[in-house]
Amino acid sequence: MPTTEVQVRRFSVVSSRPFDEIVSSVSATIGHPDMTSFQPAVAAAETLADLEKVVNGAIGSSGLMEFARYDAGEILRKERGGPASQIVRLVVGNPLIMKEMAKHVPDAGSYAPITVLVDERPDAVHLSYDRMASFLATYGNPDALRVAEDLDNKVETLLREAAA
Repeated sequence: MPTTEVQVRRFSVVSSRPFDEIVSSVSATIGHPDMTSFQPAVAAAETLADLEKVVNGAIGSSGLMEFARYDAGEILRKERGGPASQIVRLVVGNPLIMKEMAKHVPDAGSYAPITVLVDERPDAVHLSYDRMASFLATYGNPDALRVAEDLDNKVETLLREAAA
């Protein structure tokens, strides 16, 4: 089996705003569908128009939706027995964007949805995102890369605005 090396570029922004405010700001712009009804609705969609209706009803003003949220800070607090830095991993995306990338580069399905990491450090709160274009650049497909760059711009705008 061949192995492909993928070089990843990370976008990060640092904010002096409180952690909870930043997470709330990000959350306010992404959709929060009930996944127990979203998945069956996607499966029941018979046409692209039906699928677009389901997805567009689930995304927020950023054009993205939350698939999962992991509170790594909670795990650290268990180990330390008290206060610890806060760390939240948000798994977000848009199935229609993923579809556009994956039809050109099937491996794009490995990278979408994406992760947004919000973590509190002694100096400030850091918001990080591994750029989709960096994942897909290895595959050399300009159509997939264009979609990935659009996604990167969308996510980076979201993080900049949350940090401001």
